[in-house]
Amino acid sequence: MKRLIRQFENKVGFTIVELLTVMSIIVILIGLLVPALNMANRYAKDVKQKAQFHGIDVALQLFSSEFEGYPDSDYLDEVSQQYPGATRLCEAMVGQKLLGFHPDSRFRSDGLGPAGMDLYDETAGWTVPQWQDNLRARRGPYLQLEKANAYKLEDIYGTAGTGDIASDLFVLCDEYARVKRKSTGRRIGMPILYYKADT
Repeated sequence: MKRLIRQFENKVGFTIVELLTVMSIIVILIGLLVPALNMANRYAKDVKQKAQFHGIDVALQLFSSEFEGYPDSDYLDEVSQQYPGATRLCEAMVGQKLLGFHPDSRFRSDGLGPAGMDLYDETAGWTVPQWQDNLRARRGPYLQLEKANAYKLEDIYGTAGTGDIASDLFVLCDEYARVKRKSTGRRIGMPILYYKADT
């Protein structure tokens, strides 16, 4: 028993100076590592955003070759309702309800086609066979929905923040300014603006 007590008394621990030295080295290493991780995170966002823009570019080229032109970017539709370029871009790429673009679309905020039927709302008086024909007539989506980053305007701004623009319309959002939205609790970027080139 005495031998165990002597061994315990003779054990030497770390001094306070040694502990402080090790802790300061760890703090310095963390200080060097955190900026490198932030830089890697920014680089990853840049790569992801470039990939999204490239995907939109390819999708616009597919749309243009199929419909012989790009979507308009006017702020008002043909009946003077607010339907800006960002929402038109999303309709052209994935459709108003994310089920593809209908070739009879006139890019109206209410989704009405030439016959006065809402092309994107299955509850708008369609019979089941007519709605199935409607779905078969659609093109795209030209962007993969998982990578399109499409959100409703009400998810971004809330129902009161969209002004006269219908809050249930979708827009494509970027990867940069992903902010947690109070209305949904999700992290959503800002809408990607779209302007058709004036050649």
